[in-house]
Amino acid sequence: MIVVTRLDGRRFALNPDLIERIFESPDTTLVMADGAKYIVTESMAAIIEKIARFRAHIISLARDYSGYEDDDDVPQRPKLSLIDAPDRSPKAGK
Repeated sequence: MIVVTRLDGRRFALNPDLIERIFESPDTTLVMADGAKYIVTESMAAIIEKIARFRAHIISLARDYSGYEDDDDVPQRPKLSLIDAPDRSPKAGK
């Protein structure tokens, strides 16, 4: 969710994945996928930056996610590790 500010100063959060269009004329208007419109004080550039930061944060959380270690009822994903393979190169003189 990103937090934006209405013209009257009230702040609210919305799902940036549901923003369909952003207009700036001169007030910034967010048009949602369901047709709802919100006029906010932030500039179009600021909204786009908030969306980019939100998405980067989600990707960062997914990258760092390690599963449900503290929940015994959820099956654990096997942990993989790199091992040294045996030397299979041809030996000289054999």
